[in-house]
Amino acid sequence: MFDDTQLYDRIQHDFPLDTRPYQRAASLLGLSERTVLSLLARDLGNGRISRIGAVFAPNSIGTSTLAALAVPPNEMKQVAERLNADPAISHNYARTGHRYNLWFVAGARDRTMLDAVLHHIADDVGYQPIDLPLEREYHIDLGFPLGKGREASKPTRRAPPVSVPKPEMDECDWRLVTALEPGLSLTPEPYHALAERCGLPLTETLQRLQRWRKNGVIRRFGVILHHRPFGYSHNAMCVWNVPDARVDAIGMRIASLPHVTLCYRRPRRLPNWQYNLFAMVHARGMHELEMTLSRFDAIGGLAAMPHAVLRASHCFKQRGTRYGNIPARV
Repeated sequence: MFDDTQLYDRIQHDFPLDTRPYQRAASLLGLSERTVLSLLARDLGNGRISRIGAVFAPNSIGTSTLAALAVPPNEMKQVAERLNADPAISHNYARTGHRYNLWFVAGARDRTMLDAVLHHIADDVGYQPIDLPLEREYHIDLGFPLGKGREASKPTRRAPPVSVPKPEMDECDWRLVTALEPGLSLTPEPYHALAERCGLPLTETLQRLQRWRKNGVIRRFGVILHHRPFGYSHNAMCVWNVPDARVDAIGMRIASLPHVTLCYRRPRRLPNWQYNLFAMVHARGMHELEMTLSRFDAIGGLAAMPHAVLRASHCFKQRGTRYGNIPARV
């Protein structure tokens, strides 16, 4: 029986930009196009995968922020549902370990629109979010290796990733972003359908996607997994208050550790939030998670710095950020 993790390991990052991409992906594994389409349709239907599409580099085509609310436990579900109703919210998690216990990601085309989103949330739920925009990334991938030796392929970073300059986005670009956000269709020629949705010729659609991939605007292009059905059942957000002069060096060390899927610097918001270094850990079990946390403590001086571990207790929402079709707020 075919192990579908081979397929997903192959197409999480490098999905073909061919006119028959599913056929191309299938041929590399000795499968038929129909088999690959059937597997993807099955796993879209059962929630194992979210979509086949683009993950844009942070703050490249739009802007986003990590934010949090301190919500009384008896109001958590109600507040989370109100956040979920906002199309600007892509991720929404309850976390334990700090009084800020409801964490969400909000995105918009520009900072003015994003500020309006946060103001609307504060007015709507009655609690003021802390706004923690990305200042520097050390590792952001969001792919989940599935096969044997899955951590061995993770490269050690010697320097933080280079920031991607914001491209000049014309109306055709935004139409393409909007059409791409739900993911590619499960048809033999999905880019034809994508081109039709955004009103561009097929060749121009592929050229724009290729350009974004080449210049780093698209960080990853492929299948987007929901990690829990693939066994990544434990995750924690670890935060530290690191002296500014040391944060980059320590961030790069943390970024190279196994099971660290995200690592970045964000601003402190004193007096309510003192932490400036963040690392997300996704693990397949409690032992794997605790082993990673112990590796953090082994980094010189880190255990003695103020820190917190915020473990995910419930996922209320998880999908790609919608930059293209978020309405302006007045």
